[in-house]
Amino acid sequence: MEHSFVHIYTGSSVVVIALKNALQAENIIPVIKDESESARMAGFGITHDQQQVFVHQDELQKAEKVLSTLELQK
Repeated sequence: MEHSFVHIYTGSSVVVIALKNALQAENIIPVIKDESESARMAGFGITHDQQQVFVHQDELQKAEKVLSTLELQK
């Protein structure tokens, strides 16, 4: 069984937290990729505060409705 995830949003951690909460309210479990946190833990200094949000492909249509409700774009 293949697990396919789709990128739905990139933005600040504040907006990503709101999006994550809204997705979870719809029983969608997002995957959050935070390159700046990974870089910090590895000892590199990246200053941008951008996180990426991914959802399973099966939940994409439902997740897009949540994005629309929050007036966010990919």
